[in-house]
Amino acid sequence: MRRIGFVVNPIAGMGGRVGLKGTDGVVEQARAAGAQPVAGDRARAFSEAFARLSREDPALDVMWLAGGDPMGEIPLRSAGIPGTRIDVVYKPQPTTTAGDTVRTVENAMIHGADLMMFCGGDGTARDVASAVQNRVPILGIPAGVKMYSGLFAVSPSAAARLLAAYLRSELRIGTAEILDLDEDAYREGEWRVHLFATAKTLVEPHLVSAGKLMVEELSEESVRAELAEHFSELFSENPDTLFLLGPGSTLQGVASSLGIEKTLLGVDALLARKTIAPDVNETKILELLDQHPKATLVVSPIGAQGFILGRGNLQVSPAVLRRIGARNVIVVATPGKLAATPVLRVDTGDPELDQEFVRREYLFVVVGYRTSKLHPIQG
Repeated sequence: MRRIGFVVNPIAGMGGRVGLKGTDGVVEQARAAGAQPVAGDRARAFSEAFARLSREDPALDVMWLAGGDPMGEIPLRSAGIPGTRIDVVYKPQPTTTAGDTVRTVENAMIHGADLMMFCGGDGTARDVASAVQNRVPILGIPAGVKMYSGLFAVSPSAAARLLAAYLRSELRIGTAEILDLDEDAYREGEWRVHLFATAKTLVEPHLVSAGKLMVEELSEESVRAELAEHFSELFSENPDTLFLLGPGSTLQGVASSLGIEKTLLGVDALLARKTIAPDVNETKILELLDQHPKATLVVSPIGAQGFILGRGNLQVSPAVLRRIGARNVIVVATPGKLAATPVLRVDTGDPELDQEFVRREYLFVVVGYRTSKLHPIQG
């Protein structure tokens, strides 16, 4: 029987839908804004997916070395994993901190963990890596607002498949970079991503997301001009449509070329070529959709990783996406960025909604003036 460490950061991702672009240092502010925990649901989705796999394959017999209560035990039990297969190695206080994550991981290591699974974002990855100290591989179940590090599965179900493959000795172990964002600078509109460490992880190019790639292009100005002309016509042809522009330098550059004010890291609402609400959260978007039911979402993929939904734009929740409609999502990328991005990905937290995108197999991506390319999409 293999021994797998399992820790959940219960507050990871809470700041996303309320537009705080992270949870570090702003947990109470997030709660005051109505934020709800999301990591528990992601951890339970992983646990349920692995439980299904293990029922089909008796070789996937695991002793879980887990954090107590919401830090691991509850998601495992809710998936039907018996208590005899859960060893609670650390009991946290009701209000959890990064120290609880570290102590859970340290105790899992003492109890002989072969692999450390964690559910959270880049900050959680840093805490886990500092406690593991490169002794065993670590693998993340994505639950944060931003996940730039190269050791996250692309979804909770993918994490379950990766663990199963690891237990069957089908995957090799490699090294990934742990990246983290300066959230204070992020909230001020600056993008400062730093290399924190490297860590052992599982190598599988389709199920483990690459570290975020910052793409520089020689012809960026000409490409931006073409995209600006494309959207100038689109806005003029649809004056009564609410356009929600997602985060990122690509869309900020397009807006800037049109003389439209656009936050770098937020979702901004435009109507008739004017910004009517900058940096909106989920609640504000839903209010705007009540007033303007005809709406279009414009997003750009994270370079190399390919995520268009579920990373850095959690304000665009499943409730928002269902109101807008999957067919009213426009994906934009420069040709160079798209060439460095093998597939597009979605991870909204709603598997049924994700499948609405994935079933299409390919999405049109706007790469220039009235020019689009078909690009593959996966969950």
